[in-house]
Amino acid sequence: MSATAVTGRAVVTGLGVAAPNGCGADAYWAAARKGMSGIGRVSHFDPSQYPARLAGEINDFVAEDHLPGRLLPQTDRMTRIALASADWALADAGVDPGERPEYDMGVITASASGGFEFGQRELQALWSKGSRYVSAYQSFAWFYAVNSGQISIRNGMRGPSGVVVSDQAGGLDAIAQARRQIRKGTGLVLTGAVDASICPWGWVAQMAGGRLSTSEDPERAYLPFDAAARGHVPGEGGALLVLEDLEGARARGARVYGEIAGYGSTLDPRPGSGRPPGLARAIELALADAGVAPGEIDVVFADAAAVPELDRVEAEAISRVFGPRAVPVTAPKTMTGRLYSGAAPLDVAAAFLAMRDGVIPPSVGVTPDPGYALDLVVGRERAATVRCALVLARGHGGFNSALVARAVPPAAPQ
Repeated sequence: MSATAVTGRAVVTGLGVAAPNGCGADAYWAAARKGMSGIGRVSHFDPSQYPARLAGEINDFVAEDHLPGRLLPQTDRMTRIALASADWALADAGVDPGERPEYDMGVITASASGGFEFGQRELQALWSKGSRYVSAYQSFAWFYAVNSGQISIRNGMRGPSGVVVSDQAGGLDAIAQARRQIRKGTGLVLTGAVDASICPWGWVAQMAGGRLSTSEDPERAYLPFDAAARGHVPGEGGALLVLEDLEGARARGARVYGEIAGYGSTLDPRPGSGRPPGLARAIELALADAGVAPGEIDVVFADAAAVPELDRVEAEAISRVFGPRAVPVTAPKTMTGRLYSGAAPLDVAAAFLAMRDGVIPPSVGVTPDPGYALDLVVGRERAATVRCALVLARGHGGFNSALVARAVPPAAPQ
């Protein structure tokens, strides 16, 4: 337990970002504000035999520059990016894990598509040597252990840890679980998600979902809320955040980006039930949890499926809660692709940076369909006072999650 009195308010003090358009929070945010995309033709393997050939790849990450050589043989790309992102988040928070009680720090992350590269390597070893067998289940089980385990071992974090699995909604669910642990008295939790599955096995699995864009124009391939929407572009990366109790963060003089103020989650009813989708209810639960009215939300970071029927559900949910065109909506993931469980934590990081700098990053390449009745921020950033932001995420199987991020006023002088 932390020695400082616990307020129950979980705040973010560090950001570790790895995205196709920039590694590090500052690089990513500069690119996002300018509308710079990281989407292009797949380079990790030859995609010519597949219908989908575009992805958001991280091309400026060299693992050897960030991690000791002993870790490289025993990790895959996703794990390396996650370990580096954890280091960046802790450095940004001004935290040296070696100076804190090891049972007062935890790691809670999420997974949607990680583990494919490891599984592919094992299968290749099987084919070439006949010496090993690995199932898809084993590869993902390995990933779940690594995603939080490697980070916790590397940093001596022996407090509450785990991995949340709820597809692309998992990144928000992990942050919410981290907030629960902060409220229970854990001093610091590293949370969020990083996903990376741009390899042949992972590519086939993603294509099987039927939602990948087959456009070969990087500027018009991923178009949420556009009449020309044709599916999403996948990507790799995400964000890890350092969460602390507000008073503990202030006691050590930490910079506070803002607060995880509210959270709600629902599950869609089974198809054909006649019951409405659950996204609007998740939004209402998150607002109620945060104690804020719809009019207090300054921007919505959309899930942005770029599948017409799913875009319609999201637009109707936003309009139901806030009113038609009543709140700015943005989808900066149009510059990165959908990063699976890493997408929503990256949006949470962007929300706090938007609060800091007074701007809303744009959705790029999109010509909004007026039928959706959204005030979509497109083309360029929009100046705005952002005090409260709503981040949405949805996953296969009907998962819906919503999170309210809120600015925290400076502490009153003593």
